[in-house]
Amino acid sequence: MPSSVTFDIPRDATAPHHARRAVENLCDRISPEVAHDVKLLVSELVTNSVKYGGEGALALNVKVTDARTLRVEVVDQGAGFVPAARNRPATEVGGWGLHLVETLSDRWGVYEGSTHVWFEIDGQGRVGDGR
Repeated sequence: MPSSVTFDIPRDATAPHHARRAVENLCDRISPEVAHDVKLLVSELVTNSVKYGGEGALALNVKVTDARTLRVEVVDQGAGFVPAARNRPATEVGGWGLHLVETLSDRWGVYEGSTHVWFEIDGQGRVGDGR
């Protein structure tokens, strides 16, 4: 049965840790086959929110459709941004967050004019697919 939960995340250096723990609290609803990717992507997006999102509330919304299918949203009070492809050398540190989201999720996006980033994992085909 689908379920949704929202977590308030502190806007400080501990935010990625709190976001990963929030996902771990859903371990009874999320399959281990996708949990690692979800924690990694949540950590990356929350880190971006803390670094670039401005002041104010930071929320993590998770909607679980079934054990391997979910939608995650990270919402902050930033002014928004337009996603851009990474244009730095692969040897340069940082800047991999959205690339990871693109690679590991099935769909993702940004609500225009805000810093409300979402991704979806449709894990129905993931059993044994190497992810």
